[in-house]
Amino acid sequence: MAAYIIRRVLLIIPTLWAIITINFFIVQIAPGGPVDQAVAEMQGLGGSGTERISRSGAGERGAGDRNAPAYRGARGLDPEVIAEIERRYGFDKPLLVRYLKMLKDYATFNFGDSLFRGRSVLALIAERLPVSVSLGLFSTLVIYLVSIPLGIRKAVKNGTRFDLWTSTAVVVGNAVPSFLFAVLLVVLFSGGGFLKLFPLRGLSSIDAAHWSLPARVLDYLWHIFLPVTAVTIGGFATLTMLTKNSFLDEIHKQYVMTARAKGLTEGRILLGHVFRNAMLIVIAGFPAAFLSMFFTGSVLIEVIFSLDGMGLLGFESTMQRDYPVIFATLYIFTLLGLALSLVSDVLYTIIDPRIDFEGR
Repeated sequence: MAAYIIRRVLLIIPTLWAIITINFFIVQIAPGGPVDQAVAEMQGLGGSGTERISRSGAGERGAGDRNAPAYRGARGLDPEVIAEIERRYGFDKPLLVRYLKMLKDYATFNFGDSLFRGRSVLALIAERLPVSVSLGLFSTLVIYLVSIPLGIRKAVKNGTRFDLWTSTAVVVGNAVPSFLFAVLLVVLFSGGGFLKLFPLRGLSSIDAAHWSLPARVLDYLWHIFLPVTAVTIGGFATLTMLTKNSFLDEIHKQYVMTARAKGLTEGRILLGHVFRNAMLIVIAGFPAAFLSMFFTGSVLIEVIFSLDGMGLLGFESTMQRDYPVIFATLYIFTLLGLALSLVSDVLYTIIDPRIDFEGR
């Protein structure tokens, strides 16, 4: 197993390089880079462009292509102003030089500074990451804690009225968009016209920093309840049906019939024999499920509940063409995904020692 883990870790390096490289050069095609945005802002606000450049501070690292005549918004501006804008965002260097510098910096986790926020990229990510991790982790835990017992019960009661109604409920929940359900929760329970049981903004009260630890924990859970509920509404169907089908698959196997013939109770058969085999794919898939919840469906939820998380940061950075933030989040997410994929494989071997990835 050690040799397999080493090979997988070494494979992360070329995978990261390929993903970053492809996205770096794709971005060069996208119109409306930082220079276009800066020029458009200057022309829209009026005033002296040279004065704004002098107030903007030192230049920062960018990821676009220098081609001054291509910037249509730059017509009518002094060429020296355009040159200063390009220098400020790092567009005065050749494409290959910028690419090689990016690879060198990323190898040492030096992501530079945001082009538009005046802060380091790592500081921005460190500030936003706990919000998204909390939302993804709590949502994944709730989905697992509900879906696994429900799926087992559905397998035992297969074909009954309970199975039919629960299947209908989880499928309907899966069909409801999370952002639409979030709006409904706000209207019903957050002062949108009916009850005001939960706060609408943020993950803590204004003066929570002065409270005791138990009070801060309860306040945090109070704030995160509605966002987690909105995210999880559509997550029960897949895991519930996967658990049910896994148990049904195992229940009809020969070893279960043998156990019944020996006089074992159904509870002992399910927990002592079926559970371990049926839960292999479900439990080992937890890291991937967490990563999926971490990536998807969070942007609109963060907007609705005013949460400053990674989803909102990535969306805003993409709209602003804030390349250092875009590439840094992509780099970290890719690295996290590859690491969790390896953790999933290790969990497979821990749960079922018969699985041998190293032998393959």
